[in-house]
Amino acid sequence: PEKQIHGGPAAHTPSHWIKPSAMLICFAIINNFTFAFSSSRGADLSGQATFFSLSPKPTLEDARSWSTSFEKLMKSAAGRGCFRQFLRTEFSEENMMFWLACEELKKETNKTVVEEKVRQIYEDFISILSPKEVSLDSRVRDVINRNMLEPTSHTFDDAQQQIYTLMQRDSYPRFMNSTAYTDLVKSLEDSSQR
Repeated sequence: PEKQIHGGPAAHTPSHWIKPSAMLICFAIINNFTFAFSSSRGADLSGQATFFSLSPKPTLEDARSWSTSFEKLMKSAAGRGCFRQFLRTEFSEENMMFWLACEELKKETNKTVVEEKVRQIYEDFISILSPKEVSLDSRVRDVINRNMLEPTSHTFDDAQQQIYTLMQRDSYPRFMNSTAYTDLVKSLEDSSQR
C-alpha cells in the first residue's frame, strides 16, 4: 500500500522509511529529562510518536565517563537510553531490549511470573520466527533450550552475557566515535559554560 510521509509523495519501497536520528534521545531534553521516541524496527515515523523511556538528563561528567568503559555506560540510565537510540539507527536495538528484559527477569521471584516472562523473552528474542531475534551461537541456544525445560530467572544468563559482549565489542566503539556521542558531549560542555 502507498504511504504518505509528512505530506511527501507516496512511496512503494522501504526507501521511504525514515532513519531515526541517533541524537534524538540526547537532544529531546525537556525539564531535565531525556525522551526517546519509540518505533518498531523498520517502521516509518509518520504516525504518533510514543515514548519508550524517560531517563534522567546526563551530566557532562556522566557522559564523559561512558567513554572510559562499557560497564559505566550500561550502569547509567541516561547512557543506556542514548546507546539504545544509537542501536536503533544500526537496526540492532533488540540487543539492548533483550539485555534489559533479562535484567528485569532476574529481579522476579514469583515462579509463575518467572515462567511467563521466560516464555515471553523466548518468543520475543530467541525464537527464529521473531523479527527481534538476537544473534546467538548454537552452544548458547542449546543451553537455553535445556533451561526452558525448567525456567528460572537465570534461564538466559549465558545469552545475556553473549549479547553484552557483542554490544561491548561491536556497537560500543562505534557509538563512542559517533557524531551522536560527540555532539552530546559538546552540547553538555556548552551548557556548562553558560
